[in-house]
Amino acid sequence: MLKGKKVLVTGAAGFIGSHLVEALLEEGAQVRAFVKYNGRGDWGMLADLPPESLQRVEVVAGNICDPVFVRGAVKDCEWVFHLAALIGIPYSYAAPLDYVQVNIQGTVNVLQACRELHTPHVVHTSTSETYGTAQYVPIDEAHPLQGQSPYSASKIGADKLAEAYHKSFDVPVVTVRPFNTFGPRQSARAFIPTVVSQALTRDRVVLGALDPVRDLTYVKDTARGFIAAGGCADVVGQVVNLGTGQGHSMREVAELILQLMGRSDLPIEQDAGRVRPDKSEVQRLICNPAVARDRCGWSARYSLAQGLEPTIAWIKKNLHRFRPDRYTV
Repeated sequence: MLKGKKVLVTGAAGFIGSHLVEALLEEGAQVRAFVKYNGRGDWGMLADLPPESLQRVEVVAGNICDPVFVRGAVKDCEWVFHLAALIGIPYSYAAPLDYVQVNIQGTVNVLQACRELHTPHVVHTSTSETYGTAQYVPIDEAHPLQGQSPYSASKIGADKLAEAYHKSFDVPVVTVRPFNTFGPRQSARAFIPTVVSQALTRDRVVLGALDPVRDLTYVKDTARGFIAAGGCADVVGQVVNLGTGQGHSMREVAELILQLMGRSDLPIEQDAGRVRPDKSEVQRLICNPAVARDRCGWSARYSLAQGLEPTIAWIKKNLHRFRPDRYTV
């Protein structure tokens, strides 16, 4: 399906984006990786790919907020996977306008370029955070959207623009809505790397809220889901959830990590400074993956424990990238 096809991945320097680039290379695609420009020439997590893989990737550095650059990146590509976004929820409380500019304006730039260039396959990245605290579980694609943080509100805006570009201009876009993805290369601000890095270096694990329930999907499964949804004509113009259908409280996840690391003796403490505002906290996110399974032929292959083992190993090897003694927003 993708062999020999020219494919653009925006946000390729990120956690999921770098894994998606790897998965696309395995499918035989010709990958153009869009990373955010910086004076250091830093390719982020994309640089973790093996040198032989990077030799097959065309890397372009720019800004998703620049429509001229975005159009140039999209040109000649038959598939566009749009992942570029600001994703940290705590930081969205401090810099909401930045989220509007990157997540909404950046998405418009991609959609408009795909419209003008008649790109045949467009995949837009959403997030399960757009659902807010579940009104029912498991959550299907018909669940109401709730902007419980500036981040989730900006992603709702981006999702609705993808919907509008399909309905108004026939842009063949699929919106993929991953539930909480984890795995190697995830940033220090995420829950699982926070637990692992602290367990490797401290005499206790200090976290935020421990009661919220999440559906945790291993990153290789998520990457496969993007490709499956992007190639499924039956879901063009629609939303596709990607998740396991299993929920785990943050306390349960932390305890499992400590068990796998042989550190079950470590106390787990809650820090009020890491807890979201009451009305902003999302208590339950559990996916109904029926659309992805029944219409796209996708389902998660990794259990939580199976995904945690390589994640823990990667963090151990890359502990120098983390600062376990401080709270990463």
